[in-house]
Amino acid sequence: MQSAPGSSGRVLVVGGISVDLVAFSKISPQIGETVIGDDFQLVLGGKGSNQAIAAALAGSHSQIVSCVGDDLFSEFATRTLKDFGVGTSFVQTVPGPTGIAHIRVQANGDNNIVVVPLANSKINKTQIDSAFHASEAFDVLLLQLEIPWELNAHSIDLAKRTGAVIILDPAPAAILEDTAWSNIDIVTPNETEAKALTGTTVTDSKTATLAGNWFLERGVGLAAITAGADGVYSISNEAVTHFPAPNVKAIDTTAAGDAFAGYLGALIAQGYEVKQAIAKAVVAASISVTKIGASLSLPIRSEVESFLT
Repeated sequence: MQSAPGSSGRVLVVGGISVDLVAFSKISPQIGETVIGDDFQLVLGGKGSNQAIAAALAGSHSQIVSCVGDDLFSEFATRTLKDFGVGTSFVQTVPGPTGIAHIRVQANGDNNIVVVPLANSKINKTQIDSAFHASEAFDVLLLQLEIPWELNAHSIDLAKRTGAVIILDPAPAAILEDTAWSNIDIVTPNETEAKALTGTTVTDSKTATLAGNWFLERGVGLAAITAGADGVYSISNEAVTHFPAPNVKAIDTTAAGDAFAGYLGALIAQGYEVKQAIAKAVVAASISVTKIGASLSLPIRSEVESFLT
């Protein structure tokens, strides 16, 4: 199923929801060191929820399959998703705590993250089945690696039957069987994940091509390697294309990859050609790094269009 260019499109995200505990400091502490921070935020995060929100802000009908706990964070998580326009019909409440991410952001915008899945580990195949059976066909399926691979594999099997475009953000990086890649249409690793998976350090078009070919050799249709301020390298069997990122002042890079993946999925669902979708998604990611917080940094569609013009 493919939408006409500019129409809303339908995106399904199967992935994690977390509440982000974000500490800001000039530098990150070394092992055994304590530093005094400058600020703190409690915001909705998780790669699944971030990408679902980005897809909604890009103008698509966005639904997420996930779990939250029965703790004090669960209402905050589901209410925030709804406020952003994400459908939560397939978010289940399970016993125990909601997923948590501890994020430390340095003054230059770089970050490090510890994700504790908690409720996200209880996402089940029945939820995924319900999402596919209860809805019209989705145009795009967005996946990450914050949940067990067997759930992603089940989602992929269902999506293949409907003809949906399958996009995998391989984060956090995990070694998969070579056969796991063959049904992925687009993979969106950053440089760190590309190196962990392929062994190639991405520094330019040549090295990006080497890393991208690793995915293509395993059956992926296209690799879109995100390289921070250097933009995105798109590698397919037809072409290698560099999409430069606009020059912005980075404050917090936490959700840049999610902004890219969510916008990419939404725009493809709306009928845009992949190159057009990547070009706009790069701008969305660049805007996100100029703001603090994960979900709070994700841009609305009008911001992206204004930036482009």
